[in-house]
Amino acid sequence: MKQKLVAEIVRFITESPANRLPGNGSPYFDTPLVGFAAADDSLFASYKTIIGAFHLTPAELFAGEFGEELPAGTVISWILPITEAVRKSNRYQEEFPSKEWSQTRNFGEMVNSDLRRHVVEWLTSQGYRAVAPQLSALWLEFAETPKGRASTWSERHAAFAAGLGTFSLNDALISAKGIAHRCGSVITDLVVEPSIRADKGYAWNCLYYRDGSCGACIGRCPVGAISFAGHDKNRCCEYVYTTIPAAVAAEYGVTATGCGLCQTRVPCESGIPRGRS
Repeated sequence: MKQKLVAEIVRFITESPANRLPGNGSPYFDTPLVGFAAADDSLFASYKTIIGAFHLTPAELFAGEFGEELPAGTVISWILPITEAVRKSNRYQEEFPSKEWSQTRNFGEMVNSDLRRHVVEWLTSQGYRAVAPQLSALWLEFAETPKGRASTWSERHAAFAAGLGTFSLNDALISAKGIAHRCGSVITDLVVEPSIRADKGYAWNCLYYRDGSCGACIGRCPVGAISFAGHDKNRCCEYVYTTIPAAVAAEYGVTATGCGLCQTRVPCESGIPRGRS
């Protein structure tokens, strides 16, 4: 069942006609990476401290959707790596993201939501219950928390729990296919063997945290939202959700623009950098 599920996720993204840039028809995303975490993994409970008490566990989301008598079994998580062509278009942008990057953020995320719905429907057709947290009525986003913008379910933290990557200086997730990606997840009562999570620390894939040899993302941020002290989420969000859309959204034909400057022209753009160790 695990192999069938991975194959279905890969098939959907590979064959989806919506996974295509307007105009030239090249894809937004390469072949997905898929990982699995046990719904009762203690890491999810720890997110209530790491992220905030408002962050929901898989059990809470599943119970809210189906009732207390139906326990969750597995969190399915995926990474949708952004293609070389899109990444290349963004590498030498200095102030605003490229049109292709913004189209990937806007229309590519619609494809990601289509995938969430498809996985839920596919699991349901196989006789299982499933819910996509970000499409659930329980998913809420908060503009202000003690740690900045946050929501009741973090796709990046789900991906970390499923062994798909570790965090970086700019708060993004560095996967085996790099830091330039979208991610998503579904919770189900199907029980699948969890993926192996390398026990190297929450930020091992980031060269700065691993051996102090990097910090390239700092210079890529046009508003100074990244420093060796970490990521200023409020300054970043103001730029990404207000300044950039006001400047280029209409021209690009999108509503959500993203930014991604700190995810391109950096050593972790398309893989886990080797570094000194």
